[in-house]
Amino acid sequence: MNLEPNFETYEINNTINKFGNKKAFIQFLQQNILEFLHCEQRKDMIIGEQYYIGNHDILKRKRTIIGQDGNIEMINNLPNNKIVDNQYARIVDQKNSYLLSKPMTIYCDDEKFMENFQNIFKKSFYRLIKNIGEDAINCGIAWLYIFINEQGNIDFKRFKPYEVLPIWADEEHSILDCLLRIYNIEKYENSQKKIVTQVELYTKNGIQYYIFENNKLILDLSKDFKPYLYNSLNFPLSWDNIPIISFKFNSKEIPLIKRVKTLQDSLNTIRSDFMNNMQEDARNTILILKNYDGTNLSEFRKNLSEYGVVKVKTIDGSEGGVEALKINIDSNNYEILAKALKKAIIENARGYDCKDEKMGQNPNQMNIQSAYADIDLDANLMETEFQASFELLFDFIKKYFTYIYKKDFNNINIDVIFNKDILINETEAINNCVKSIGIISNETIIGKHPWISNIKQELNKMKK
Repeated sequence: MNLEPNFETYEINNTINKFGNKKAFIQFLQQNILEFLHCEQRKDMIIGEQYYIGNHDILKRKRTIIGQDGNIEMINNLPNNKIVDNQYARIVDQKNSYLLSKPMTIYCDDEKFMENFQNIFKKSFYRLIKNIGEDAINCGIAWLYIFINEQGNIDFKRFKPYEVLPIWADEEHSILDCLLRIYNIEKYENSQKKIVTQVELYTKNGIQYYIFENNKLILDLSKDFKPYLYNSLNFPLSWDNIPIISFKFNSKEIPLIKRVKTLQDSLNTIRSDFMNNMQEDARNTILILKNYDGTNLSEFRKNLSEYGVVKVKTIDGSEGGVEALKINIDSNNYEILAKALKKAIIENARGYDCKDEKMGQNPNQMNIQSAYADIDLDANLMETEFQASFELLFDFIKKYFTYIYKKDFNNINIDVIFNKDILINETEAINNCVKSIGIISNETIIGKHPWISNIKQELNKMKK
């Protein structure tokens, strides 16, 4: 944190100079914004979030036929079920809960730091981190903004990933040159609603506000340049880095939906097609007419739907009648295919099947660990990325505490442990604890017991 007030540094000139001049810099930003708003990566982010909340492509499906000219035509008088069997959302919740549902364990050897640290890391923060995890899985990357609130305390805000355009300084995407937040707001001009695209430019020294209109960046004159924080004399200060941290699902920033979208769409189609076929009864399926008393087939369909009766006659000894061209529907075929698609979604998304036969017939710890192997692989990769992000987050908190409490916290060590939510065989775990008595310490044994959540509290109860 730059503690000395310096009006030269809190402008964005340092960033502009990298691009030659202000005009070249603005043109660079405009081009990047246009590319970002229409790029495949952003589309995948939006699709991932939409699929999570249940807005799947099947909901846009239309029933079609081949018309007289051989072209596809829309038709509205056939069943058109749009069933969403949202296995994708289930896998996202599995992964997020597996890694982030339990509060993380934070270790630090400095008592004063931990005392103040616990005032920040409350339940609301852990909920925020869980939501960050959801963003990372759905969009490939999530963003956390660190700021000083009106009370002068450090606080955090989550940015929507598809609103954030990072300008990276390195190929590994670990250092930010600057960052743009692009989002729409509603404004009213002369009682008319207008959508305005707001752009916030985050540099090392503060935030500059723009409006993106007609593919051009226009300085927002209603908002001044905003430093991230001020000192007691109301002088602007700056962090050493841009106070926005990325949390990645994987090193390639690839969202989970890329692995399973086609499988999820196929499952929805199978469910919907089965329901369509079941609903195509004698009143809306293919009919064979013999000596129908009338010539208007549309009138025939209407009368059949309305009255459920068809009037036929015998001509020249040929009896009249109506027959339906029936196609036998084997529900087993649909169920087998749906089951195969569900399994493929679980395998490709690296989730786990809690209804696995091995889990039901012989739920020993080896089988449980085998069922969790894939999700544990993904969780380990995600944890590696999150550990690096937390290291950056702790750096900002240490600098803030150093400034507030006038004590150097920058060199203290902080470790974070993710407490994964894995099933265990309680009987087997308890038996292993009993067998370990006399071999290892009681404190270690109690820590491994499935019924114990507070080790020190349990040891005190045993002493009493």
